[in-house]
Amino acid sequence: MQGIFYGIGVGPGDPELLTVKAINAIKNSEIIIAPKTEKKSDSLALSIAAPYLRADVQIVYQTFLMVKDFEESPNFFEDNVAEILTYIRAGKNVGFLTLGDPLFFSTYIYIFKLLKNSGVQIETIAGVPAFLAIAAKIGYPPAYGNDILSIIPATADAEKISAALKVSDAAVLMKVYKNFGEIVELLDNEKLLENAALVSRCGLEGEKIITDINAHKDEKLNYLSTILTRK
Repeated sequence: MQGIFYGIGVGPGDPELLTVKAINAIKNSEIIIAPKTEKKSDSLALSIAAPYLRADVQIVYQTFLMVKDFEESPNFFEDNVAEILTYIRAGKNVGFLTLGDPLFFSTYIYIFKLLKNSGVQIETIAGVPAFLAIAAKIGYPPAYGNDILSIIPATADAEKISAALKVSDAAVLMKVYKNFGEIVELLDNEKLLENAALVSRCGLEGEKIITDINAHKDEKLNYLSTILTRK
């Protein structure tokens, strides 16, 4: 009998933000897949889930390359999927941990796409996205009424970001660590700077809240940095 594959959203950082369903899936998983990048030896998602791991759990670290276009590079994840299938077909329940929500800008999406036609039972468990945790933390409604809210990866082309900002009443900008100064300029051009707030490492050690973004535009930011703003 095959095991179950769980895609588990562990939220942005605070272990208390995991859902009951996510905790139950973690406790039901004999194998936990802890994704990490090539540059890191640990897994932030695993550290968040740590309070709920079963005593006999087997932790499997998997390295994932940063890929911009999955459709052009699905083979990058074939080894990861093959390893997961080995455990599942041996009758083990496998939990794949992911920051935030599994289907929201997540590495899990790549694995899900490759597994969904394999005959494996898959359960995807929603998690709290960072921008909603940030909104609650600083008391900043991301959208209300008839607002058009855009969720924008700051790693996108500047022209695409600018076009989205022009038609939005409010915006969430994720991953602003690489081009913070450029993002500040784009927000200023669209009259979105005055009401902007930035939070880094929400719910984690080293959390930082910045409300005067322009005064900090030359600072180096952590990878987990998000801006909320509105007109």
